Amino acid sequence: MNPTLETLFLSQISAFQPTVIPLPSSKSESNRALVIDALTEGENKLSNLAEARDTQTMIRLLGENPAIFDVLDAGTTMRFLTAFVAATNQNKVMTGTPRMCERPIGILVDALREIGAEIHYMNKEGFPPLAIHGLKEQKTNKITIRGNVSSQYISALLMIAPVLPMGLELELTGKIGSRTYIEMTLELMAAFGIKYAWEGNFIKVSHQAYQPTQFNVESDWSGASYWFSLLACSDEGELFLEGLKENSLQGDSKIVDIMDRLGVKSEFQNGGVKLTKQPVKGLDSWDFTHCPDLAQTVAVTCAIIGQKTKFTGLESLRIKETDRIYALQQELGKFNAQLKEGENEVFTLIPSVTMPNEVHIHTYDDHRMAMAFMPLMTKTKVIIEDPSVVNKSYPSFWKHVSLIDIRH
Repeated sequence: MNPTLETLFLSQISAFQPTVIPLPSSKSESNRALVIDALTEGENKLSNLAEARDTQTMIRLLGENPAIFDVLDAGTTMRFLTAFVAATNQNKVMTGTPRMCERPIGILVDALREIGAEIHYMNKEGFPPLAIHGLKEQKTNKITIRGNVSSQYISALLMIAPVLPMGLELELTGKIGSRTYIEMTLELMAAFGIKYAWEGNFIKVSHQAYQPTQFNVESDWSGASYWFSLLACSDEGELFLEGLKENSLQGDSKIVDIMDRLGVKSEFQNGGVKLTKQPVKGLDSWDFTHCPDLAQTVAVTCAIIGQKTKFTGLESLRIKETDRIYALQQELGKFNAQLKEGENEVFTLIPSVTMPNEVHIHTYDDHRMAMAFMPLMTKTKVIIEDPSVVNKSYPSFWKHVSLIDIRH
């Protein structure tokens, strides 16, 4: 444990009273809506934007429009604004934290260059920081891009497609990962008046104008997942998560189906979803290809409740805020659980059999590591290193954890 880092102590709480959680707004929806708003020159009425640092950073950069766009550690902000700056023919430097400058962006830059953008790497080839010198003339409207890379590259290209003089046709090759995030982008574009066609591996968006719109951002399903996990791991409890819709654009709403197998019943009501305990049905395997941000939450849940299972679709986890596979393996090991890698990138989660009296969780500069391991407090005392890392996506998370009322 690093003694210089701030720490948070969580007492053991195995059962709790019915509690209402006022979930934060979706970072994914907010960031897309902000780019679309900027492409329509701010004529929209956006409400319920996320409090997440990533979203607040995007709001600040778009509002102040400095010569250097420092996105800090925000991956979506880096990718979306790189495409936005190029498409709107601006001269900018794109940079971020040291870790952000280790996260690849070459596939997006190659696609933008092919379209006609002038972009130079200022340090290492394929990685930020970037110098962008606009897009003076569109050279092509047909781009081929791998479907199994970050969906944020694809979403970044799709959002600028309507404002390109020739529009854009994307051909996605191979397996398409995080498909639900691409669908979210297209559905949000449609909410702002854009027509598109997605047939097979081809997505076509013609040149057209975004229409000024009123848009209310939904609560965040990624943030909701930690509360599903808390209830699954507890002995007794009930939760009401505010602001969630049954027919959500967010891929992480899949947590409802996953947790139905792991002991949580979901009932959609006016204003949100009620979570209650039910018997565990069992989860033999799950493919996280389209919802990779749920992997840490589900791995920790299975480890705690004694559910051995197989995971696939974890490939993108190695290039997130940290190498999330390595981080999971290290921290699960602290309470005698394992995430074993087998052939063809199939991972086996072997649950804990003995629980220590106290567990120190290192968070690796990764907001999801801090939040995913919070439900461990249902079984033992937990010390979370660097708890403020949650500010990236869910600044009020620990305040909401403090709402949990112990049932004696």
